[in-house]
Amino acid sequence: MRIAVTGLAGQVVTSLVERGPLAGHVIVPVGRPALDLAGDAEAVRAALAAARPDAIVSAAAYTAVDRAEAEPELAFAVNAAGAGKVAAAAAALGVPLVHLSTDYVFAGTGTRAWREDDPACPQGVYGASKLAGEEAVLAVHANAAILRTAWVYSPFGANFVKTMLRLAETRGEVGVVADQTGNPTSALDIADGVLAVAANLAGDADPALRGVFHMAGAGDIHWAGFAEAIFAASAVRGGPSARVQPIATADYPTAAARPANSRLDCAKLERVHGVRLPQWRASLAPVIERLLGEHGTRS
Repeated sequence: MRIAVTGLAGQVVTSLVERGPLAGHVIVPVGRPALDLAGDAEAVRAALAAARPDAIVSAAAYTAVDRAEAEPELAFAVNAAGAGKVAAAAAALGVPLVHLSTDYVFAGTGTRAWREDDPACPQGVYGASKLAGEEAVLAVHANAAILRTAWVYSPFGANFVKTMLRLAETRGEVGVVADQTGNPTSALDIADGVLAVAANLAGDADPALRGVFHMAGAGDIHWAGFAEAIFAASAVRGGPSARVQPIATADYPTAAARPANSRLDCAKLERVHGVRLPQWRASLAPVIERLLGEHGTRS
């Protein structure tokens, strides 16, 4: 398939560019200035039409969680209205759409993993804008699957794994919150899952394949435990490592509230699409390997 992906340099976009050809697909990233989610809807449609896609992946988004609290208009313009423009373009072109969303649509309370039928209750602008984007997509395009994911990391862009390795280069101890729990998810695994879902949409008209699904790494951990796993994986490869000092969310205030419970129940995705992402610890190791290789083995 020829798959157009919104965005040029994000973690998922870059992962799709790498993984797509391995699965026999042509990946065509489409981003600014040709495609501006906050811009004209017709321009969005024209930019996607020029890619001649068999399917579209809506990956571009406003992801500055804290800054969104001060820029709600822009966050909604991109994540809500922009998502709707991409979905409308996909509908006009007659191609399936895979739209990426987030665990931030939930309140972040409770102790069990969130299911797709749990009520959404975002606690900040970012989550609210992404929920509005889901609603905009479903309102204009029936041939769409929304994939909510969480705690994304990869060898690309800015993410928690890269931040921890950078901090460990100059610090012997790093304070990391231990009262927020979720599913670390490799963007490379997300790319594989997205490609599988897109192929299912293109090849099967079953309505059950459409709608909202959760797609995250198998297994859960709190941020401090994730940091410990990162440092352990780095240390055995001669990379930087540090002690982890568990702290409370209250000790690390942010403009936007962070969910204490980001766990996502992904059973529906496996049951309906046959897609299950790997255990997060297994996916972490090759990412660490690549990051250390790119910057040389450290002792």
